[in-house]
Amino acid sequence: MSEETRKQENKETMEMPEGTRKQASKETMEMPEGTRKQEIREAMGAGACALASLRAAQKKLESARQWGIVDLFGGGLISDLFKHSRMNEAAGCMEAATRALPRCRKELGDVEIPMNLRIEVSSFLSFADVFFDNPISDYMVQTRIAEAREQVREAISYVEALMVELKQMGSIN
Repeated sequence: MSEETRKQENKETMEMPEGTRKQASKETMEMPEGTRKQEIREAMGAGACALASLRAAQKKLESARQWGIVDLFGGGLISDLFKHSRMNEAAGCMEAATRALPRCRKELGDVEIPMNLRIEVSSFLSFADVFFDNPISDYMVQTRIAEAREQVREAISYVEALMVELKQMGSIN
């Protein structure tokens, strides 16, 4: 999948139909007050968890990017190992965020929370990057890191917007 196709797919899935949030808010408003507040608190907790995981992924990807730059300029095996370690850690954080987001969706009703978070580095590319350690494989891995950083940046913006909406829902009496 090309980078442009992936960006377009992420943008399309990040956008929500106009009336969907209003519908979810209406359904939430029909709940008893105590239940509604509890549901919103739970959704905000899940959103905060997702946001923390996304921010951790962002830091890990930045570290991987920096190690990748070192690797491009002849860092060798050590920089490869650190870079791939940070990439694996970032992937774990991204998975944690992906698991937390459905709990927000529960509160927002039928609103789809589309997160396509993944860092795509094939096992062959990882092998080639470490074994052959050449500028071409280093550059290809750097490209994958940049794509993942963009996905995480967009996801953080999206979850922050969801959190604002949840806070507004919680303040409506």
